[in-house]
Amino acid sequence: MDQPKLWTKDFFSVSLTNFFLYFIHYLLIASITVFTVDKFHASTSMSGLAAGIFIIGMLFGRLYSGKYIEIIGRKKMLFAGIIFSIITILLYFTVTNLSILLLVRFLHGIGFGIASTATGTIVANVIPDKRRGEGTGYYALSTTIASAVGPFVGIFINQYLGFKMNFVVCTVLIVISFLFALFLKVPKVEINKEQLNSMKGFKLSNFFEPKALPISIVSIFIGATYSSILSFLNTYAQQINLVDVASFFFIVYAIATLVSRPYTGRLFDNKGENYVVYPSLIIFAIGFLIISQVHHGSMLLLSAVFIGIGYGSFIPSAQAIAVKVAPRNRMGLATSTFFMFADFGAGFGPFLIGFLIPVLGFTNLYIMMAVVVLAATVLYYFVHGRKKGNITSLQEETSR
Repeated sequence: MDQPKLWTKDFFSVSLTNFFLYFIHYLLIASITVFTVDKFHASTSMSGLAAGIFIIGMLFGRLYSGKYIEIIGRKKMLFAGIIFSIITILLYFTVTNLSILLLVRFLHGIGFGIASTATGTIVANVIPDKRRGEGTGYYALSTTIASAVGPFVGIFINQYLGFKMNFVVCTVLIVISFLFALFLKVPKVEINKEQLNSMKGFKLSNFFEPKALPISIVSIFIGATYSSILSFLNTYAQQINLVDVASFFFIVYAIATLVSRPYTGRLFDNKGENYVVYPSLIIFAIGFLIISQVHHGSMLLLSAVFIGIGYGSFIPSAQAIAVKVAPRNRMGLATSTFFMFADFGAGFGPFLIGFLIPVLGFTNLYIMMAVVVLAATVLYYFVHGRKKGNITSLQEETSR
């Protein structure tokens, strides 16, 4: 049988829209700390807050957009998030003190949370059900590439063109993102009166999709462990005298993800999620064991390969699971639920890990992260893996 078409105009448009949104996010998060120190002579903790408060705003944006996206409409929600992001990016030019910067970062996080939840929901509807894993994997590459290129561009601009040029670049990119969003044709999801009434009122089920919670809880631990790499790799590299090699870590990470993603996506669709999730988490844990024992540059880059394949395969697979188990009219809520939990782990992780490093040291810390990943693998088995064969996609039931 012929496979349903994946590479459509809408798939390209939503992926590129998402790419530019995340490009801006990673460009700024890699360079905003330097800006706060140079411009406002902020302490290290305050510069960290300037970077991290964006995540708090993003969680707020995801929380409310997940609830209202099906009521307002997916494309309208995407436009609302992008337009709000345009306004907040322009506000960066008016920043005169640290307090205003923190406010602008928080508001920008809200806009990003709304827009990225909308793109994640739209793409879930655009991808054919039979190619769910493959399509989600390719879509997630837009985030992976942005996470590798964005920080590099931000730091380069900061060094050679001055920090304010970052705001100019971000303004151009968010407008490009808006232009790609204009080309999107988003299928409207019909919601009956009973479903609409169930979405009203202040209930936890209106902010979180219960069926997406099990895999989302697993993602907290995986996001937290990955944050130990994202936030502290440079500090670790300084300690082991491999700063120059560490600058290539995320490039190798991105290449490993790019190469493995098509295969893991097709494996997800043809064999099932367990054939991807279990190996991904084990490979991720091996990556931590390798990085804990690094003595020369080649080992550090080898760990990047394992971490890129492991973490880079788990996240899109987990996102596909969250969408797969949810009713079609709650895909937006499932998407926001998954990313809220994953973002919470990635955001809270550095705070907790920062207390552990002086006690454990980096070697023991990364061994501990491997243990946490293996524990998350066991958790996955109990909350989803063992039941996978008995799960029928509710999307099919609700679309009948």
